[in-house]
Amino acid sequence: MVVRAPKKKVCMYCEQKREPDYKNYEELRNFLTERGRIKDRKQTGLCAKHQRRLAVQIKRARQLGLLPYVVY
Repeated sequence: MVVRAPKKKVCMYCEQKREPDYKNYEELRNFLTERGRIKDRKQTGLCAKHQRRLAVQIKRARQLGLLPYVVY
């Protein structure tokens, strides 16, 4: 029996050659939990570079009131 290694997830932003943007807050919501916390890399499937940039953009959107800090 041949055991294959699972395919690695490819970063969505690397694949599409673009960057996360705070103005696209509807897309950023996909990277938040239902409580409003930022998901980790294992859940999002992003590379380290884009995960860091995503966090900055989410925080920027929160400051502008586009995304909530906490959802109760």
